[in-house]
Amino acid sequence: MSDPFFQPEEESATAAIAAIGEELNFFDDWMERYQFIIELGRKLPPFPEEWANDAHRVPGCQSRVWMEATRRDGKLYFAGASDAAIVSGLVALLLRVYSGRSPAEIRATDPVFLKDLGLLEALSTNRGNGIAAMARKVREVAHSVVVGSDPTPVGL
Repeated sequence: MSDPFFQPEEESATAAIAAIGEELNFFDDWMERYQFIIELGRKLPPFPEEWANDAHRVPGCQSRVWMEATRRDGKLYFAGASDAAIVSGLVALLLRVYSGRSPAEIRATDPVFLKDLGLLEALSTNRGNGIAAMARKVREVAHSVVVGSDPTPVGL
């Protein structure tokens, strides 16, 4: 089985946010941006079927979203999937920013970038709430590692 955990290309969360902003600005309208986001979701590493269960489900999302985390060499890596194409793309955006980062960097990276990039305004209220719930869950995992529990895998 291939590694289901997302491996970032950029060296930091800040660099990932900047790259995503540049990529989104390349498109003229939100329909093109949505298509780009959907394509990102299609490129996510395969999510193990056995993780598509309630134990891995992220609460607060209209669509079904599942995530898992593991710690390697002091960094947290995340895997994720959704049953909706656009939401899978949003999962990919979040993992690009947060996966492969230290717990401290994750905690220091406020999800306000979602608003700054125009994503929250462009999405329906339910989708916006869902991506906020995913970001909150990722940051909760980082917080739990920092305050003492240090399991591998971390679990969500």
